[in-house]
Amino acid sequence: MQGYNVIMVYNKELDKLLMCKRLKEPYKGLSNLVGGKIEAGEAGIESAYRELAEETSISKEDITLHHLMDFTYHYQKCYVEVYMGKLKHDVAIHGDENELYWSELTHDFFDMTLYAGEGNIGHMIEQVNMYKDTILGD
Repeated sequence: MQGYNVIMVYNKELDKLLMCKRLKEPYKGLSNLVGGKIEAGEAGIESAYRELAEETSISKEDITLHHLMDFTYHYQKCYVEVYMGKLKHDVAIHGDENELYWSELTHDFFDMTLYAGEGNIGHMIEQVNMYKDTILGD
């Protein structure tokens, strides 16, 4: 079963979330979280840090990631590990794979005409909102 990761990166103030505009399928043109494929033999957390650095230039020194949840898609024969973290300091983000931007948290992340993941982004944000003081607090 192929593994993937999704990484929720919050700014220091916890009022913005790093998003990308997909330039290719699946979800071309929609906003999504950053992430990628877990390689064979690679630990999920290490894969998350690797993908984050590759896609955004955010390093392990810039953020501490926490494993939030997993999704298993039996019919698609894949699973997704969801990680979240808050930046320790301001970081210049850049990547070649997708257009990166900071999103305000006031949007309807359940809107599938704008956001990838069939509503999962909204669900993940709600989970973070319930526990962010415990997990991401200073």
